[in-house]
Amino acid sequence: MRIAAVVVSYNRSALLREALAALEAQTRPLDAIVIVDNASTDDSVAVARELAPEADLVELARNTGGAGGFAVGLSRAMNRHGADLVWLMDDDTVPTPTALEELLAARQRYGQDVALLASRVVWVNGADHPMNTPRPRPLLRRADRDRARHAEAVSVRSASFVSCLVDTLAVRESGLPTADYFIWNDDFEFTAKLLRRTTGLYCPRSIVVHKTKALASTDADPGDRFYFEVRNKIWLFRHSRPFGPRDAALYGVSTVLRWARTFAKSSGRRTLWDGLRRGVRDGLRTPPRPNSTALADLGDDVVRDLAAVAASGS
Repeated sequence: MRIAAVVVSYNRSALLREALAALEAQTRPLDAIVIVDNASTDDSVAVARELAPEADLVELARNTGGAGGFAVGLSRAMNRHGADLVWLMDDDTVPTPTALEELLAARQRYGQDVALLASRVVWVNGADHPMNTPRPRPLLRRADRDRARHAEAVSVRSASFVSCLVDTLAVRESGLPTADYFIWNDDFEFTAKLLRRTTGLYCPRSIVVHKTKALASTDADPGDRFYFEVRNKIWLFRHSRPFGPRDAALYGVSTVLRWARTFAKSSGRRTLWDGLRRGVRDGLRTPPRPNSTALADLGDDVVRDLAAVAASGS
């Protein structure tokens, strides 16, 4: 069983330093580390070379956002490092020493194929981070709920990229993250399509610290980034189709309610209205491009890795 970590980095070298040190301290050592730097302008690349000289460092020529970074990193871990499981995280994610070991223990206790395992994500004060709370699988059968409980886990329908361990066989079937999302809903779209017909577990005994600037939920005021929330959510429902009719209705209603809460809390509603208008326009006007097109300018190595993963799932 080969396990690789993928860390996407962008202009947070101090946090990257903590994340890489935490990966080195894991009680279950990693077989490979892939660091994808999104054209940082600080010393992130130097930090990566200093602290993880044996890691596979991918220096992208432009910022592709989390979506592009994870598409590149995941395809590289699968194609170049033969990973069976890939542990995905941003550069502001600091795993506790047993985080990976606990994910694997839950996988073993469950006793069946698991496509995804997600850690408990806390903030710097130890409180659960509302931004990264996985979505429980709705209307789950009692037998499946009991099986997850026996594994000391909860069955989930989606998860975030803040400590998400994925099975590469399942990824080959469902596909990589969609690079054109750039930021927001990229992890939701990727994990929801991965888990449409497979099992995902939230594992509270696996703990990571998400070092965001504030302890905020997904309905906090996003400012002009609300554009990506709207456009990408429209793309998700129109083009990705990670849900059947029942789940689509549930998550559609959930989205509308969350947008209403965002507007209610916002002190800059004019900015949100502008993001809503542009997001609806662009979400309806064009679909997201295939990764092979969206990332074609990043070089032959990137294109080959993407193509290899796409071909293996066909």
